[in-house]
Amino acid sequence: EAIFSNLCHFPVRFVQHVFPLQFMFVLLVLPCLVLAYLGQAAFLIANEKTPEHIFFASIPGNAFWPVFLLANLAALIASRTMTIAIFQCLKQSISLGCFPRLKIVHTSRKFMAKIYIPVVNWFLLASCLGFILLFRSTSDVGNAYAIAELGVMIMATVYVTLIMLLIWETNIIKVISFLITFLSLELIFFSSALSSVGDGGWALLVFASGLVMIMFIWNYGTKLKYDSELKQKLSKDLMRKLGPNLGTMRAPGLGLVYSEIVTGVPAIFGHFLTALPAIHSIIVFVCVRNVPVPAVPQSERFLFQRVCTRGYHMFRCIARYGYKDKKQEHHNTFERLLIEGLEKFIQREAVELSLQSEDDVDSDEEPSTPGQIITAPNGSLYSLDAPLLVDFTPSVDTIPETPSCSTPQDPSLDYTQNLELELAFIKQAKESGAVYLIDNPIVKARKDSWFFKKLIINYFFAFLRNNCRRAIVSMSIPHSNLLQVRLTSYV
Repeated sequence: EAIFSNLCHFPVRFVQHVFPLQFMFVLLVLPCLVLAYLGQAAFLIANEKTPEHIFFASIPGNAFWPVFLLANLAALIASRTMTIAIFQCLKQSISLGCFPRLKIVHTSRKFMAKIYIPVVNWFLLASCLGFILLFRSTSDVGNAYAIAELGVMIMATVYVTLIMLLIWETNIIKVISFLITFLSLELIFFSSALSSVGDGGWALLVFASGLVMIMFIWNYGTKLKYDSELKQKLSKDLMRKLGPNLGTMRAPGLGLVYSEIVTGVPAIFGHFLTALPAIHSIIVFVCVRNVPVPAVPQSERFLFQRVCTRGYHMFRCIARYGYKDKKQEHHNTFERLLIEGLEKFIQREAVELSLQSEDDVDSDEEPSTPGQIITAPNGSLYSLDAPLLVDFTPSVDTIPETPSCSTPQDPSLDYTQNLELELAFIKQAKESGAVYLIDNPIVKARKDSWFFKKLIINYFFAFLRNNCRRAIVSMSIPHSNLLQVRLTSYV
């Protein structure tokens, strides 16, 4: 068990090709287990009237204390194995969107699998103490353990069968033979363990059912929320209809709009346009993503795309963080790195365009959608097919002369002049300061939804979202630079 619990700490190449680790179970662990269990079975046959603790009763008197010490050490190792397994399972569940987000601490820069989840560790302590106080008997604990162990064996058999079919592409006859052989034996033992449900096994089933309900509610609500965001996002054609001024005033400054979607313009941006009379001269849609590497170099942290044409001054940025990167960096540091990355992207884009001798290219390829209607906080309806303030042109004193004051693409300006103007535009926006616009959505079920959906979304999922870790935790943002946009989505 000690070797198995530490397999994830070794490189995959080391586990696959080194002889001791690959065959340790067959040459050492399997013979020991077979001898131990056959010995206990022989002892039971020879001694029908034995006490409850068969293992200790079968030990000779002079070897009792050494074996007792060894058994306690084995229990500690098994506890550590279970804790590591729970951490890994929860981490994978969070990555798949099947469990609420929790704080995960990576304890090693070399091995990604070495993690620690503080909340789960304390929860395990409280659960163990609760089960001890509830059962007050080792026989009840054994009954619960038997159901858990057999359930794990059945699930392992089912998963191995799926792997044989989908990944290994094993012959169907071999797969069916494997499934029938192992699953029939496990179901026989599991049916016998179910007879002890009333003697302690019920607590484990209730505990497992609660975890399954949490995972189902979180996955169901998260999927509906993400689908709603994708449906409500603004299309590229709609942004073109708004024009470079986006139907409102462009105030000097840098606006960082945080969103979880990586394509299109998030719906909160349209909600923001209808709620306030001005937006910043440069808009960057930021999406934070965690990648499975220890650290991402600062030169490779940001990936940029241009949203619409040059005159809009709108960009999309994907900020990538490794699991050992410091995510609570100062906001000034984040802004400096982001501006440097944006300037490099614009310079590289100008070089590529000059070499290709082509017009400005759009970054996003999205199907055109019809105009959308956005509801303002006061209940007014705005059609984004036309600008809010038609034909607005910023003054020359406020913003330097750029292609945004005319048409989105000005063929009279060459690439060098466009580059200098845009870099100057970014510099002025940086000096004016940055504001962080963070989406704080509210998800509710529609009024015509069935009762259980309202119960799950409006109460259970809302409770989990309000008490779990936020998805966007990338830096310490001062309250004076933070603006939360709350948009209610009905699913």
